[in-house]
Amino acid sequence: MSGKRGRDLRRYASSTQARLVIGAIILLILGDGLVWWLYGWATARSALICTGFGILLALLASAWFWLLSWIARRAKGD
Repeated sequence: MSGKRGRDLRRYASSTQARLVIGAIILLILGDGLVWWLYGWATARSALICTGFGILLALLASAWFWLLSWIARRAKGD
């Protein structure tokens, strides 16, 4: 084994999550901005509503997996 220290996976996960959030915000601004510019406000409003529902579903899925991991940790005794 080499003399390198082990990787800090929590720091890596944290930076990856931050990059994903920043990328999603940029995508939201650019994507919906282009829809507004090309098709007008009514279509952009519909795009924002669809994006909002997509974000809501992602948050619900994340909450569900967090709840499952919490239940598993509690059953394990941690």
